[in-house]
Amino acid sequence: MTAVLETAQIRPVVVAALAEDAPSGDVTSQVFVPADAVATADVVAREPGVMAGVEVLTVVFAEVDPQVRVVRHIDDGQEFAAGDVLATVSGPARAILRGERIALNLLQRLCGIATLTAAHVQAVAHTRARVVDTRKTTPGLRVLERHAVRCGGGFNHRFSLSDAVMAKDNHLALTDDITAAIRAARAQIPHTMHLEVEVDRLDQVEAVLAGGVDTIMLDNFSLDDLRAGVELVGDRAVVEASGGVRLDTIGAIAETGVDVISVGALTHGVRALDLGLDVRISRD
Repeated sequence: MTAVLETAQIRPVVVAALAEDAPSGDVTSQVFVPADAVATADVVAREPGVMAGVEVLTVVFAEVDPQVRVVRHIDDGQEFAAGDVLATVSGPARAILRGERIALNLLQRLCGIATLTAAHVQAVAHTRARVVDTRKTTPGLRVLERHAVRCGGGFNHRFSLSDAVMAKDNHLALTDDITAAIRAARAQIPHTMHLEVEVDRLDQVEAVLAGGVDTIMLDNFSLDDLRAGVELVGDRAVVEASGGVRLDTIGAIAETGVDVISVGALTHGVRALDLGLDVRISRD
């Protein structure tokens, strides 16, 4: 079951976005739309996808005007088809028009992430590999974007730099003895903290494993080297593949036997899904 995205996680993003979009109010609606006009609007899918962040609609319109009512017709993690009505919004017309773009901007991006993630998950469904995200998220939107990954059936990597030790090439650039460096790092962290180390060559694997890691990341390895790496590591650590993973390559990567495949493109290379708000305005 997909975890619920809480209002407290969404609201700071929405408040900042609304302030950016109309710092002095929506002047267009003020001069063209009567103050007493009411509207009903359908959030309609222009293409198929997977829902993520539907609660964003409620938070956006509640922030604009508590009189706006949002009825959701689909839950996070559910698939939808082109033409499906995903939610219905009703209330003061000016408020609906004020919140329209922010609501769609966020929902389109989150649904795009969920849909892209679902495609990657489906491509590895015949293997044991997990599809996970990375820290390549939009600044300020990480909690929302990572929720969208889960809606698409993926998993989350560490949330922040504070959550786990993850040594990459830049961290180890001045290290002559990788094994000793890893052991020293292990001695400094709590026993509950995960320790992962990236390698970019097969001949580094044994030295890293000797240090006592939980996960070893095989970065930008060929398929043959991934297979060799998986065999070499065995059950001594979790094996993660990373680097330039695409939808057309992830299946073959998963078939090498890796446990985890991290895909930065899930969040940094995503296309917003095409959703629209079809508005009908009337007078009270």
